Amino acid sequence: MKKERRGIQSVEVGGQLLEALVSEGAPMLLRDLAQKAGMTSAKAHPYLVSLGNIGLIQQDSVSGRYELGPFALQMGLISLQLLDPVKIALAETAALCEEIGHTVALAVLGNCGPTIVHLDESRQPIHVKMRTGTVMSILNTATGRVFSAYLPAEQVARLSARELGDPGVANHAGATFTAAALAALLAEVRGHGMARTVGDPTPGINAISAPVFDHAGKMALAVTAIGPMGSLDAAWDGAAATRLKECAARISRRLGHKAGAAPAPC
Repeated sequence: MKKERRGIQSVEVGGQLLEALVSEGAPMLLRDLAQKAGMTSAKAHPYLVSLGNIGLIQQDSVSGRYELGPFALQMGLISLQLLDPVKIALAETAALCEEIGHTVALAVLGNCGPTIVHLDESRQPIHVKMRTGTVMSILNTATGRVFSAYLPAEQVARLSARELGDPGVANHAGATFTAAALAALLAEVRGHGMARTVGDPTPGINAISAPVFDHAGKMALAVTAIGPMGSLDAAWDGAAATRLKECAARISRRLGHKAGAAPAPC
């Protein structure tokens, strides 16, 4: 059995008040803050005084409401600077691969387009041109489409044009889209919060990709599940898509993205 480590109860009680204030996301009166933290105002007040003395909270002199203080802001900024999206995602994607039984890839946006930076390979062999460092087509793959949905249109057009004649870009099928068709495709991706390809451009292979957002609402990376058509259900509400979307949402939360917040505008 894991040995229980001794803690300081007063620190944990103060933490409850900080957690309540953060979850509220707005300044709070003493009675409301105490109630949200599950304690009386008389108990909460001395903790708030101490938290204020070290700059973790501050009280508005006019309204009397409590809010996060300057030291809390400094801590948050340092924490965000130290975040590594790929490192944070690794444990989540490994668990997802085990759960759904299919290969899971992580991709970031590189100079040449969406680039695979990590693969959790399933026991089911898949015959696709993919390894760490592979650049994926910006419009003809699920990974690329999910980036396209959240990137500026001019950047998508530039990356799409760059693919022409480049054999190093995986799954560039040479397909072209009318403006209307592309708009409809990307609207579908945004509507479902995911992109998918079903047996195309690689025959017999399905892929589903979901975006991960950072604290500023910018897309940080894509999580993509890849597998044979016969076993990877690509339905929008299927088990694999549901688990994938939940995985991406957990990573986003770890990066400071607030649930329900709209992505940053392109």
